[in-house]
Amino acid sequence: MVKLTKNQLEEHINELSQYKGRHTELITVYISAGYDVNAVQRQLEAEKSTAKNIKSTATRKNVIDALEKIVRHLKTLKFTPENGLALFAGNISQVEGQDDLRMWDIEPPEPIMIRMYRCDKDFVLDPLKEMLAAGETYAILVMDRKEATIGRLMGKRIELLQKMTSGVPSKVRAGGQSSQRFHRITEGLTKEFYKRIADEMKTLFYEDPKLKGILVGGPIPTKDEFVDGEFLMTKLQKMIIGIKDQGDTSESGLQELVENCKDILATQEITKEKKLLDKFFESLGQTPDKTAYKYEEVRKSLEYGAVSLLLLSKELDYDKSKELKELAINAGTDIEMVSTETEEGDQFNKLSGVGAFLRFKLNN
Repeated sequence: MVKLTKNQLEEHINELSQYKGRHTELITVYISAGYDVNAVQRQLEAEKSTAKNIKSTATRKNVIDALEKIVRHLKTLKFTPENGLALFAGNISQVEGQDDLRMWDIEPPEPIMIRMYRCDKDFVLDPLKEMLAAGETYAILVMDRKEATIGRLMGKRIELLQKMTSGVPSKVRAGGQSSQRFHRITEGLTKEFYKRIADEMKTLFYEDPKLKGILVGGPIPTKDEFVDGEFLMTKLQKMIIGIKDQGDTSESGLQELVENCKDILATQEITKEKKLLDKFFESLGQTPDKTAYKYEEVRKSLEYGAVSLLLLSKELDYDKSKELKELAINAGTDIEMVSTETEEGDQFNKLSGVGAFLRFKLNN
């Protein structure tokens, strides 16, 4: 089994999203990385017995046939692939009385973190869609003087990376200690804690090429002391894009911080898209021989391996988009999907919905 690239995964998602079951008869199975494939096989054998209770004869047959197809496939596997496995099966025929039983087995480019069995009218694709959004990551830090929790945001998924405690005593000091001396002790311990947090952030993120930004949350004045004190190295300090007031500094506080920073994260994606399209329109005006925007011209350029970056509007006709993506994948060309949520994106879609930066000029 071949591990898919993100472009190939997107093709599968686009294809699978088109299929609808006539009833709740499309089977989705996710096997997480490292999980025993034989255990899943046994579970699905049990589901076949349960499916025999389905009242509709046609639905019962379709569900059992899909389960049997998946089980037969699992029996050919000695172990779960490195990144886990996503399986989809069902009768996708839209004509009553006709069968078109199909199955897809996908090893995605990133590890599957969940286990799932679902029988529905649609295939469950959200876990795979999240992987497409996870090309860039954000560091998340929630902290106060007592504890710090560090996580990573990849697409919509939050991964807990580290939990730390400070050992700073509470405001009620031990008997006999002067107020000033107690204050010096707690301030010293607090600064040491900030340094430990900074060191951990450096270890986790300094060499991460996918790191897009850092979000920091916590109560006043703790998070501000940490940020304003510039405990982080300059490179990471400059990547702080959001600072929010919040009280929860536990693991659940990571989710709260992401929710509080939705506007910032959305702006980051829009800014990236605007810069890319500004570059495209500038190139189109200044070096038109190294830029293409007509469908046939872009297709020909892809066939000759002349495209360094392909731009496609998310509103582009599905068949055209699929054809160009396949050509790009075969040529090893990077692909960027462009929304119509910005003025530039809407302009790009109205122009043609297709664009390409060329490595070299093609002779007519």
